[in-house]
Amino acid sequence: MKKILLLVVLFTSIANAQIFTGKGDLKLHLGANIQDQGSGVTGSLDYGIGTNMSVGFSSIYLLGVRDIAGDKPNVDERFDLRARFNANIADVFGIEDKFDVYPGLNIGLKNFGAHMGARYYFTDGFGVYSEIQFPIAQYKPRVEGFEKYNNQFNLSIGASFNL
Repeated sequence: MKKILLLVVLFTSIANAQIFTGKGDLKLHLGANIQDQGSGVTGSLDYGIGTNMSVGFSSIYLLGVRDIAGDKPNVDERFDLRARFNANIADVFGIEDKFDVYPGLNIGLKNFGAHMGARYYFTDGFGVYSEIQFPIAQYKPRVEGFEKYNNQFNLSIGASFNL
């Protein structure tokens, strides 16, 4: 009987997970960044400023990178910091409370770009996310070819936390 009660409580808490609550909502994403020419780690923090809008920061650091023309990229060429804006649109389309879809724009040290993401929460505090990003405008690096590191389509996957 105790096991059944525990399962009911667990299922109820999962079923009531709220994904984006609007103004004041705070989300943290930690994950892996996957792209051509290198892979790395990524993190982002989003803060709700309205019913369907959030702003925040994201960062990527490339760990495994390929040499280009025999030259290794410096730390500053592996790192990017971006300010971001999201439109959290799941409730606009009547999607369930545990799932959120958010297109957005970002501007960083290396480029101006766009992203599209989705997150799913298992509980009120923990979920998973996936996000694709692509550049619209790019920077000029010190070595020709290094622009490929931070100026290309990439995929991020990882854990999402409600703070």
